[in-house]
Amino acid sequence: MIIVRILLALAGVALMCYAITLLLDFATGDLLSIALWFAAGILLHDAVLAPLSAIVGVGARRILPRAWWAAAACGAVCTVALVLIAIPVLGRGHAVPDNPTVLDRNYPVGLAIILTIIWLLVLATTAQHRRKPTANTSGRGS
Repeated sequence: MIIVRILLALAGVALMCYAITLLLDFATGDLLSIALWFAAGILLHDAVLAPLSAIVGVGARRILPRAWWAAAACGAVCTVALVLIAIPVLGRGHAVPDNPTVLDRNYPVGLAIILTIIWLLVLATTAQHRRKPTANTSGRGS
């Protein structure tokens, strides 16, 4: 097991070295832009997304039954991730009309479909949890 970890660490170091050599080919302005986006992403996460997630999570725990907590948290994480990924293409239908391969589908409908599926799975999971009887499996009485 230790050999696997060492090999993975060496592969990680090699990939980081390769990435650094690729970055050295960029102009100074591009490097500053990359650093700015990287820092802004961290600040946005730490200053906005993490506190907002905590507030929503605490609020949801006060509203939802305990059996729903895990499934709702998974559904919320999937929803936020998909919406953040979809933001650049939402509302930009066929942004390049002379190239039909760019934004070639209705992304808002696709996002709505996948979010509906995710929340139907959340509902199915919680419904299945409600049907399972809670039994004492230890063999001892309460």
